[in-house]
Amino acid sequence: MQILASSPLLTLFLVIALGTLFGSIPFGPLKFGAAGALFVGLAAGALDPALGENLSLVSAIGLALFVYTIGLAAGASFFRDLRKQAPLLIGAVALLAIYALIVTFGGKALGLSSPLLGGMFAGSLTTTPALAAATDAAGGSAQPAVGYAIAYPVGVIVTMVVVTALMRIKLPAQNDPDPASAAGLATQTIRVENPMRIQEIPGIAEVVGSSEGGLRISYLLREGKMQVAHPDGELKAGDLAFLVGIPDAVKTAGQALGKPIEEDISNDRTAVNFSRFTVSNTRLVGTPVANLFLPARFQSLLTRVRRGDTDMLATAGTRLQLGDRVLVVYPVEREADIAKTFGDSEHKISAIDYLPFGLGIAAGVALGLISIPLGSLGSLALGAAAGPLVVGLILGRIDRLGPLVFSLAPSANNMLRQMGLVLFLAAVGLSSGQAFAAKAFSLTGIKIGLLAAAGMVPVLVAFWLLGKFLGLSTARMAGAIAGFVGQPAILSHVQTTIPDERCESGYSATFALGIIAKIVLVQIVMVL
Repeated sequence: MQILASSPLLTLFLVIALGTLFGSIPFGPLKFGAAGALFVGLAAGALDPALGENLSLVSAIGLALFVYTIGLAAGASFFRDLRKQAPLLIGAVALLAIYALIVTFGGKALGLSSPLLGGMFAGSLTTTPALAAATDAAGGSAQPAVGYAIAYPVGVIVTMVVVTALMRIKLPAQNDPDPASAAGLATQTIRVENPMRIQEIPGIAEVVGSSEGGLRISYLLREGKMQVAHPDGELKAGDLAFLVGIPDAVKTAGQALGKPIEEDISNDRTAVNFSRFTVSNTRLVGTPVANLFLPARFQSLLTRVRRGDTDMLATAGTRLQLGDRVLVVYPVEREADIAKTFGDSEHKISAIDYLPFGLGIAAGVALGLISIPLGSLGSLALGAAAGPLVVGLILGRIDRLGPLVFSLAPSANNMLRQMGLVLFLAAVGLSSGQAFAAKAFSLTGIKIGLLAAAGMVPVLVAFWLLGKFLGLSTARMAGAIAGFVGQPAILSHVQTTIPDERCESGYSATFALGIIAKIVLVQIVMVL
């Protein structure tokens, strides 16, 4: 034990390793995943208080890394869906206020002190900035930290159990349709019977300046000669056209153009080929597909973009990101030109440019330090969680600022995100272990745990029902619940179960606003 106490680095990574092992153990339908580091950290911290000393910086770094990379990944979808998610956000704040009232008045009935209740509120919602606000409001007392340590694992476990159960209930999602990427892509060769300009084909995704459309025409066989279908071109009777896109769009366009045939003309790659190229040229980050002018420059056409594990149709308005794998149809003699245009370097995208990365996190941390006076309620600050998240969302939306490219390749983003997550959870567990052990199994600890569980379950179920009423999807609501509680491990668990981009969008929306609401509400809990 003395060796572990004298070597915090050894202790930290041993907790991470054992936590990963523990998180992989199934408990019925539930696996704790990254949260395993939290529970192993709590157990280790309870053995010796020295193991949890001087880890606040590690915790802050881990949290900042995680939320900043989440913001970068979700920025574009967050702002795109903000108006659509406004009712959900209003409902989330209202339910947080209801939960604050449950904690306040339920705790008073159980004889719990205000500092303990403030810590319990912050802990059950796994919100470190709210704990800091509660501690300040309590004049530096250790009681909020005790309430936080006891309620934190309760909040994680209860939310994981509830969200796992709720994810089995598929919501209608009439106002939150599947993203185009979720439908998959279909292909079909059509014999043209109805001549038509390509830009006039129903569902075509060739309109410059538009992100709409679910279909592209790539290969064109005319009079025995294979060529790339130019977006400004026209299909003539007798042409064989190769359609790629969302299944419904392919079917509709095929019916409008002529008759489907069994032959796959894309198999003939003697004159026209197709390949995947990696976007490693930073000058292309944030550039719409239409602005590449591939048809005019290289008689080529970009039809698909693979981003992470998602393959999606490339519309005229699709903006490229670092690490995208783009599928281009091109004359065989232009392959080298196209590879040079995109960069096509796996090595380059694996390297992180720490200048924009460091500036982005620094800006987020600086934003978190800004304190807004709230009169008798104290002050409001975003802290190390919400500050980097907000900046990450903004930078994820704009992608770049002059020569500074803020976006990260999905592989690099995911690696940094996961590292930040386990560092944060392991450090929190080690730091809270002693306080948790001292009070967890006492009468006070039992009261805190039961109140947290009893208050959270109906609030979480009500939040889910709100999503059903609003016509939102299971994926968005599961992510929104993770953000509502503010626990990254729950998001990781949700994404493992539902690999859908709407999970992150729901999480980032409720997490960012939720942090602010919790900081304000925890101070109200303290003064009531």
